[in-house]
Amino acid sequence: MAKTSSIERNKKRRAMAARYAEKRAELKTQARDESLSLEERFQARMKLAELPRNSSPVRIRNRCEISGRPRGFYRKLKMSRIALRELGSQGLVPGLVKSSW
Repeated sequence: MAKTSSIERNKKRRAMAARYAEKRAELKTQARDESLSLEERFQARMKLAELPRNSSPVRIRNRCEISGRPRGFYRKLKMSRIALRELGSQGLVPGLVKSSW
C-alpha cells in the first residue's frame, strides 16, 4: 500500500490539471501560433509559466485504484499487476483465469 500522502497528492494534481486544462490549452495554442507577433507569443509563454506546476498533466502519476501502487500499472484496468492477480485469484475479474504450473 502506498503512502496516503502520495495518493492524496496525486488526486490533487488530477483535480488541478482538470481545472486548468482549458486555460493551458488556450495559452499553448497562442504560444505556437506563427501568425501572432513575437511579443504576443512570448507573453503567452510567460502566462503559461505562471500557472501552478501541478496543473500540468505531465506531473500526474498513474496509480492503482486499489493499492495506490505506482509501478506495474495496467491503464485499461486502472490497477497494478499485484491487485489484478489478487482479484483474479478470488474470481472477481471476469474472463481472467490464474495460471499456475
